[in-house]
Amino acid sequence: MGNGAKQVLDDIMRVFINPSDRVIIPKPFWVSYSQQVILSEGIPEFIDFDADLKLKMDQLGFIAEKYGNVKGDGSAKLLILNSPSNPTGIVYSREDIAQIGEICLKNGIYIISDEVYEKFLYGGSKHYSIAELSDELKEITITINAVSKTYAMTGWRIGYCAADKDIIKQMTKVQDQSTSNPCTIAQWAAIEALEGNQESVEVMRQEYEKRRDYIYKRITAIKGFDCVLPEGAFYVFPKVKNFYNGKIKNSFDFAGELLTEANVAVVPGTAFGADDYIRISYATSMEKIKEGIDRIENFIRR
Repeated sequence: MGNGAKQVLDDIMRVFINPSDRVIIPKPFWVSYSQQVILSEGIPEFIDFDADLKLKMDQLGFIAEKYGNVKGDGSAKLLILNSPSNPTGIVYSREDIAQIGEICLKNGIYIISDEVYEKFLYGGSKHYSIAELSDELKEITITINAVSKTYAMTGWRIGYCAADKDIIKQMTKVQDQSTSNPCTIAQWAAIEALEGNQESVEVMRQEYEKRRDYIYKRITAIKGFDCVLPEGAFYVFPKVKNFYNGKIKNSFDFAGELLTEANVAVVPGTAFGADDYIRISYATSMEKIKEGIDRIENFIRR
């Protein structure tokens, strides 16, 4: 258990990475993944995505074979799998993660499975944890979770992971010299969240699904936006390349103009390794979502 999933992830990087070691990161990725690798003197090895915003399996196979099973510095030590995904909301199927697991097993690559959005699934989609597929995959998987999203406890800073005891032992050594442990009060609150009545989680999930349906319908109705229907988390990740012109050349410019001209804040896709996209969160009230989309619509029509 650490001070949020972010610290747990950083502990993993410090344990596994030697200078110039590689960590395979599928695009689009949560912003801290690549920076934590760099801070531990590793090299982020990015995998491109297909039209469905999922990693390209053939590219993963090539990179894993090129850098996997290598003795010494420069090898691929880890792959980060995030499903449901931040920023895209995509969810990998059982077949998808089984194929990813097979590639990692074959090439001696450990898996970080970031599952913090596992409770937020829509349209009948299902979450599969890669560690549950086989004993062999369980041995090489470090499963990450937190109370931040599921229980709306972001500020309490409680993240946790499950892994082979030898991996946890080394992670504990790292954390002992940084923060020692999370706040005791927050730990007791997390226990209550995990062991208490779970009805509120389903209520929240249903509300998010309504918001997802609404925002997706509104966004895709605006000419120029191209968007994949998210199956989980609480983000949509529309493509905005059609709006590039002499003034707007990338997602950062688009987000800046939207903020300045329409007072709507979105995150430019360049932060996630996908410069032609923006991330819009629907973790806010339906009233604010409606107003925000109205403003985006008026901005586009100018």
